[in-house]
Order: sequence, then structure tokens, then C-alpha cells
Amino acid sequence: MAASQTTKIALTVAFFGILSFLFGVIAENKKPASGTPIQGKGVVICKFPSDPTIALGSLSVVTLLLTAIAGHVAVYFPYKGKTVPVQALFQSASLVIFFLIAEAVSALALAMMLWATIVEGLHHSRNTHYNLDTTCPTAKTGLFGGAAFLSLDASLIWLVCQILTLNARADYLEDDSKGDYGQVYATELEASGTANPAP
Repeated sequence: MAASQTTKIALTVAFFGILSFLFGVIAENKKPASGTPIQGKGVVICKFPSDPTIALGSLSVVTLLLTAIAGHVAVYFPYKGKTVPVQALFQSASLVIFFLIAEAVSALALAMMLWATIVEGLHHSRNTHYNLDTTCPTAKTGLFGGAAFLSLDASLIWLVCQILTLNARADYLEDDSKGDYGQVYATELEASGTANPAP
């Protein structure tokens, strides 16, 4: 049961991470280099080809958020129905380091993807320019692609966090089940009948 829970969570993290990556890469490939300037009376109106860049960027943002949520579930989920205190989990230095890296990479990927999507949307909506020399730019080349690769990195790091979480949980539950050394020793002696020998 626990293995299937672990697998389902891992597959969810990987699935949404790969989707976010694919949406970002396709958005980068479909983004036009620039619009077509149409001269008006004292203005330039930029005409952009119909492309799915903004929709793909938005889908990438949503799936990246789902990746981060699934990553947090991977860390905090009570596997086998047993909850482990957060303080016990984060006694593992490697888990703390990877958790912070996962948070930072997810936030950076989200910021880049949002930025690229918003900028692209603004270029499309604010297409009337009073600068007659405008070249009708689009979002900077590489933003969607860079954010896509960061999304993929984030999902991989969340998977590492899940592995480290499972290790930290196992260590905590094993230590918790063993009890105190003195208590175990006293119990063994009582069971063997040598704890209080008869006079």
C-alpha cells in the first residue's frame, strides 16, 4: 500500500513537471520573432500572427504550480498513515538542502514563465505604438525555454526530496520503535527471569 502511495505521488510530480516542461518548450518554439508593423496616421499598429504562445505559457504555469503542490505532498504526506513531525524530518541536512533548492528553483521557474507569458500578452494587447520606429517585439527569446527547463529541474529535485523524506521517515520510525536502551534491556531480563532472582 505504501509503495503504491509513494509511486502515485512520484508519478504525479513527474507527470506535471514534464507537462510544464513540454508546454514551455512548445511555447518557445511557437512564439513569433516579432509582429508586423502597420503604419497608421502618426502611429504604428503591430499585427501578430495567431499563435498559442500565451495559452501554452499559462498552461505551463498551472502545471508547474501543480508540480510544486505535489512536491510538498511528497514531503508532508503521512505514508502508511503514520505522521512524522516536521522537526524530525528536517533533522536531515540533505533533505533541508534539497527542499530549499526545490522551493527556489520552483519559484524561479514560476517567475520566469509568468514574466514571459505576461510580457507576451502585453505585447499582443498593447499593439498601438506612437514610436514610428518600433519593430513590434515579442517576449525575449529564451524566456519560455529557460523557464521550461527550470520546471523540469524543479520536478526532478522534488522527486529527490521525496526519496530523502522516505529515508528520514524510516530513520525516525525505526528509532521510535526501538525505545530506550535501558527499557529494552530491563524487559529482556524480566522475560528471562534473571531480573530479580529468588533468594
